[in-house]
Amino acid sequence: MPSKRYRALREKIDPAKKYSLDEGVRLVSEMKGGKADQTVDVAIRLGIDPKQSDQQVRGAVPLPHGLGKTIRVIVFAKGEKEIEAKKAGADHVGGDDLIKKITEGWMDFDSVVATPDMMPAVSKLGKVLGPRGLMPNPKTGTVTFDVGKAIKELKMGKAEFKTEKAGIVHCAIGKVSFGPSKLKENLATLIEVVAKMKPASSKGNYFKGLALSATFSPGVRIDVSEIEKLHA
Repeated sequence: MPSKRYRALREKIDPAKKYSLDEGVRLVSEMKGGKADQTVDVAIRLGIDPKQSDQQVRGAVPLPHGLGKTIRVIVFAKGEKEIEAKKAGADHVGGDDLIKKITEGWMDFDSVVATPDMMPAVSKLGKVLGPRGLMPNPKTGTVTFDVGKAIKELKMGKAEFKTEKAGIVHCAIGKVSFGPSKLKENLATLIEVVAKMKPASSKGNYFKGLALSATFSPGVRIDVSEIEKLHA
C-alpha cells in the first residue's frame, strides 16, 4: 500500500493532465519528504523505432548544475595519460591490475573512462560493465585520449542516456533540492542535445511524451507540444 506521504503527493497531481514544463518542474521540486534528497528523473518517449540500428539515440551531456552527487570515476590508461588522469582527479587509474580487480568483484565506482588503446583489454569486462551501463563508449565521450576533460565533465555531473525499449530515454537530471529553476535548466540542456540527435529516418513528431518523477514520488506528465515548437 502506498505511504501516507505518497498518497498526499498523488492528490496534488492530475494523472490525466499534461502540465507545462514550468508547472512540471515546480511540482517535482515540491516532492520533498523523508531523509533522502530524491533524484529527479525524466522519461522521454521518442518517435523512433529502437529496433532499427540507424534510429538509436545515445549520448551524454554535461548538465549546467550537475547531478547533485559525488561521481567516482575510474580510468584505464597508461603512460602520460595515466598521469593526466590522476592529476584530473580520477579515483582510480590502471590497466591489467584494475581489470583483475573488477573481475574479482570490485565495483566501487560510478563511471568508467578508457583511452582508445586500452579498449581491447577493457573489452574483457564487457559482461561485467555492459549490463550495468558502465562500459566506455565513444558516443558518450568515455573512450577518449582527452581523459582530463572526460573526468572533469563526469565529476561535474554528466548525464548519459540511451534508447531503451519502446523508444524511451531515461535520465537523471538532478535532485529535488535543486528547485524549479535549476531542474528546468538541466532538463532544457538534455532536451536540446536529444533534439539534435533526431535520426534522419525518423518521421513525424520526434517528442511523443515526457514525464518527470522523483525517486519515491508519483510521475508528472509534461505537454510536449511546447518542446516540439522549440525544436521544430
